[in-house]
Amino acid sequence: MIETTTDDRHFPPALAAVAGVAFDYGEEGEGIDFEPYEGFDSAEETTDWLRQWTGNQDLDGDAYRVFGQDGAGGLAALWHVRPGRPLAEQPVAFMGSEGECGVVAGNLSDFLWVLADGFGPAEAVRDEGREPRPDAALTALAEQHATTPRRPARDIITEARTEFATFAADLDDLCR
Repeated sequence: MIETTTDDRHFPPALAAVAGVAFDYGEEGEGIDFEPYEGFDSAEETTDWLRQWTGNQDLDGDAYRVFGQDGAGGLAALWHVRPGRPLAEQPVAFMGSEGECGVVAGNLSDFLWVLADGFGPAEAVRDEGREPRPDAALTALAEQHATTPRRPARDIITEARTEFATFAADLDDLCR
């Protein structure tokens, strides 16, 4: 289990801004299936969820800060895997209700650009062939809060998957 250097559950300003966005999934699923929270789930809620997701009662959720979900109950979280670094520098991960999972972006700033390109956490993991659908409001939000340069969502997702290539396998190893 990854040890964290802090139990910081202070919501970063960029996530607070994302929480103010009304995401529209659309009738044909052409939108973003994402429901951001106004704060992180509690440590207890996160531990309960991780134990249910893996079936492993020995785990705790200390490495995750859950900040949103898709319509089916899959969760988006900051994955605290870089000890000593702030939450905004941690990767964004998604764990779906059907066991699908993946790293969406290498940090919160890149996640904002993924959203701006029309990909939510679920779409980034489930829909590799999805075409970008830039959103003006999310682009403005990213321009205001991002500290990394704008890049196509597909590049950001690929880079994160490469950096954290064993994420899904490591989670599978925790399942009982």
